Amino acid sequence: MYKILRLVVILCAVTSFTTGCRNLSTANVNSSTDLSTLKTMYVKHYPSDNSDVNQEIADKLRGKGVTVSTGSGPAPSNVDALVTYVDRWMWDITMYMLELTVTIRDPKTEAPLATGNSLHTSLTRLSQTAMVEEVVNNIYAAAPISRPIQGTALQPVPASRSSVNVSTASQLDNSASTTSPKDLAQKLQTLNDLKKTGVITEAEYAKKRKQLIEDY
Repeated sequence: MYKILRLVVILCAVTSFTTGCRNLSTANVNSSTDLSTLKTMYVKHYPSDNSDVNQEIADKLRGKGVTVSTGSGPAPSNVDALVTYVDRWMWDITMYMLELTVTIRDPKTEAPLATGNSLHTSLTRLSQTAMVEEVVNNIYAAAPISRPIQGTALQPVPASRSSVNVSTASQLDNSASTTSPKDLAQKLQTLNDLKKTGVITEAEYAKKRKQLIEDY
């Protein structure tokens, strides 16, 4: 009998230790949702929340550049998103937040646009503020990266290129002949500037230079 009781105690201790170390942090944002366009949000407050979790979420969202209001009533008609949350608490000598789920929703349909969840058990517990920060940060970190339209590529533009009139390249194409050595020299200089600033490639430069000289 003593051996059985001892085995039960050991099993309980092992179970407590393994579950006490558990932590989980996830986030998901719909591929069609651009969080940067959601400039105004309303955080719904629930009567069961007496720890001002809604205020902490609102403050964290304000840090993301969002204008946020919060209350227990319906969301204002002019907000870009409604924010809801579910908080779970646990007692272990003191009360601590065990799990927090934050969902950003369409204010009209309440369909979820993005959601984040954090779970920290006793041995990995975080403060309420840290839980809120982790969830909101994870949501924004999970936001899809904007991609160029199919068939196009985004290329970095050199700072010096902005000072060059790109239409100059087309002006060179429209000039079929050169009337004087001065005009030729000016166009060759312009062509050289376009090459240096990356508007045209080396091959394009060589081809157009040859054409200008031959036309002259």
